[in-house]
Amino acid sequence: QLQLVESGGGLVQPGESLRLSCAASGFTLDEYSIGWFRQAPGKEREGVLCISTSSVPLPLADSVKDRFTISRDNAKNTVYLQMNSLKPEDTGVYYCAARLYLYCSDWEADFRTWGQGTQVTVSS
Repeated sequence: QLQLVESGGGLVQPGESLRLSCAASGFTLDEYSIGWFRQAPGKEREGVLCISTSSVPLPLADSVKDRFTISRDNAKNTVYLQMNSLKPEDTGVYYCAARLYLYCSDWEADFRTWGQGTQVTVSS
């Protein structure tokens, strides 16, 4: 059974950092591009960042450029989202998703396996 599990969310103050993890089970991530998406309260889900199988990142949201980075450790079957300088507008449920293809996509439908999400709240 293919499964993705996110972890690392929590409550932080503006300007602080968090690192989210996306761990895979039932399959190996090295053949998959992995995307991070988020959904703020009352809003549509949006793409954040994606990483290809060769670790090339693709920003999916202008608002996270220069603050968020994505990386992968295939040996640990895990992808990470490092979030720095967090803002209240970064609040939401963060999901990781897998696409069985070399390259990233900004289209959610291209990602067939999704995690259950982890809550990130940025508030003073």
